Order: sequence, then structure tokens, then C-alpha cells
Amino acid sequence: MVRPRKCRIVNHVPDMTVFKPRGVPMRRLTEVYLSLDGFEAIRLADLEGHKHEDAAARMHISRQTFGRILANARATVAEAIVNGFALCVQSGDHITIAEKDGSVDDKPEEGRLTACFSKKEREMEKIAVSAESPNIDDMLDPRFGRAAGFLIIDPRTMESEYVDNGSAQALARGAGIQAAETVARTGAGVVLTGYVGPKAFQALQAAGIKVAQNLENLTVRHAVERYIAGDVQIASQPNKEGHGR
Repeated sequence: MVRPRKCRIVNHVPDMTVFKPRGVPMRRLTEVYLSLDGFEAIRLADLEGHKHEDAAARMHISRQTFGRILANARATVAEAIVNGFALCVQSGDHITIAEKDGSVDDKPEEGRLTACFSKKEREMEKIAVSAESPNIDDMLDPRFGRAAGFLIIDPRTMESEYVDNGSAQALARGAGIQAAETVARTGAGVVLTGYVGPKAFQALQAAGIKVAQNLENLTVRHAVERYIAGDVQIASQPNKEGHGR
């Protein structure tokens, strides 16, 4: 049996999540991804100077796990600096955001929980479909990042819950990443949609969420039925250029 991944506590979320060489457009850069727990490990060990035992306790993980996270994070940062890549900080499926005051809390502020579900649980239970409305028999919204919302569906019962995506629609840039974070908070294990841009695709992959694309001109129900029947291919790369998709 695979050991489940323990949730890690993060006490500081960066205001800036992309760092790149000055004067070089993002479209010309290779992107590397620093996990949010890796960001926290670097902050605790290298910025604040905590010993590994203390830093591990603050993140609610073992010293060995902290050491591994820190080593991977340092390697990612070094790769970005040495090679001139863009460094992007992304959350994962096992991060718990602590309170804003910096205290470690087992019950984070509601709405700031990125995710604490195993990937297996998500895949078994929930499907997120970009949707034009809360009605499962209405059309699937082909846009991912700027979809009106998402229907979160239990494939065993076809019960659904609608999650509005207005916060992402209002963004001039980064709508896809914001939409990916919205989906991650629902606990969904797969997204059914039409078009996904590269940044949104990377964010979904980082959260362990599978992506099925090219499902435009279908109702939400039809798309889910095709997925359940195994008639939907999981994507290995995005099918759209950027611009908030």
C-alpha cells in the first residue's frame, strides 16, 4: 500500500510567484517550478536561519522530509539562476496554508486551504467541468481559465455543485492559474474542458489534476458520460497558447 502524503503547513505565501531574467519576455523563457513547500523550506532555513529540526516542526513534517524538500528546492532555484530560466512558485495537492499572522494552525482560515486530498481520492470522487451555467445539461464552456464556472460532479451519483470562476475572469493576466487553484480547492481529480493554456496546464499538473481537452460542443453531462465510458483521452500537453486560457 502506498503511504499517503502528509499535509505540510506553510506560514508564508509569496506575493510574487514568478521570477525571471530582466527584460526577457516570458514566452521566450523556459519555466521551472518551485513547489510552495519548497519555497517555505528555503524561507525557514536560508532566510530565517532555522535549524532543520525546528523548521520541520513548523511545517508538521519529519526532519528527513524537510531535508529532502529543501534540497529539491535549492536545486530548482539554482537551475533557474544558472540557466536564466523563469522560476514559478506553485502549490501542490498536500499544502495547508496557515493563518496570516504566521502561526502554525492545524485548522487554517477557511478559504485559504489550497488542498489536502490525496490524488487517488480526487480521481475517484470528483470531476470538474468548465461550464456556462449551473445546469448539467447546458453546454460545456470551452474556455478553461475564463470559463463562467465549474460544475464539480460526483461520477457515481451525477450530483453536481457549481463553483463560480468570476475571480479569474476579472484578471487581465493569470486567469488560467487562478482557475486551476479554484479547481484544486474543490478536490477534483480531473478537468474536462475545451482549451487549456500552458501555464494553466502546468498548474493543474502540479496539483495532480488530469486534463481532458477538446471537448467543446458537448453538454456537461455528455462530456462526463464520455469520460466515465473511457472515451476521453487525458492530455499530455496544453492545446492552446497563453492569454488566460
